Amino acid sequence: MPLTAPLRGVVPPVCTPLDAHGEVDTASLARLAEHLLGGGVHGLFALGSTSEVAYLTDEQRGAALETVVNAVDGRVPVLAGVIDTTTPRVLDHAREAARLGADALVVTAPFYTRTHPREIADHFRRVRQTVDLPLFAYDLPVSVHSKLSPALILELAADGTLAGLKDSSGDEGSLRRLLVALGGRQGRAEGPAPAFSVLTGSELTVDAALLAGVDGVVPGLGNVDPAGYVRLYEAAGASDWPQAAREQERLAGLFAMVDAGPEAEMGRSSSALGAFKAALRLLGVIDCGDTAFPQIQLGAAPVAEVDARLRAAGLTPVR
Repeated sequence: MPLTAPLRGVVPPVCTPLDAHGEVDTASLARLAEHLLGGGVHGLFALGSTSEVAYLTDEQRGAALETVVNAVDGRVPVLAGVIDTTTPRVLDHAREAARLGADALVVTAPFYTRTHPREIADHFRRVRQTVDLPLFAYDLPVSVHSKLSPALILELAADGTLAGLKDSSGDEGSLRRLLVALGGRQGRAEGPAPAFSVLTGSELTVDAALLAGVDGVVPGLGNVDPAGYVRLYEAAGASDWPQAAREQERLAGLFAMVDAGPEAEMGRSSSALGAFKAALRLLGVIDCGDTAFPQIQLGAAPVAEVDARLRAAGLTPVR
């Protein structure tokens, strides 16, 4: 579904199910896409952080994206993460994503070496000029080590380089400053970039972000409970803020599953992504809950905690 209007709504970053050998489980991934579409989501983001994109080979990236595009079959837009260290590598991924049928691209700043804001701007411009697909900036300073400033985003939005932003910076003040500069909650249509989409990646403050004026959310937890985030988005759209807060609070309780893995035994990414995958396996959506090597797998006790979180949130495991 080509992006002919600003992207709005719930756009989960799709987990990448793996089999016991660490290869992409395309059958489970297709079921996951149907699970998300059945929850009423407005788009899918393949090959993001929640997709474990940093752990996948180029061949695995292609298999995952092709599976999602084919499963969606034009029902919602598919955004493809083309994340890599340098512009030439990003361009290779971008060309492949376009070939496989992605509707838009998601790009971080270059990383590994430190870059100046002018170099970052040129990076985004080169990608947009080379591959004719809408381009979304991904602000992820915890991994990329470069914070995308509101001034830089405004510049690239105003000149048409960027179609939108996925903000996973955790800097709510910076996000609010950007929204105000774009025209504020009431004036976005008359602002400097009326077609620009702002999506938050902060799953626990979606109601507040929507009240501030963001256009949607990219929630990793949305893999597990897409319908919950859609209800939250729809409540906000109806200005039913008490209902939005209630749904957000229920999702906050469910999100606690990300800490199921013992901190002394595994990284927080292993715990969080392992919890999402364990939940999807317990719900019968995917066959295997393994995360990519060398991440550490959840043991029986953390999986039992994930099971309990699902039940407390009103979701019924089938396994």
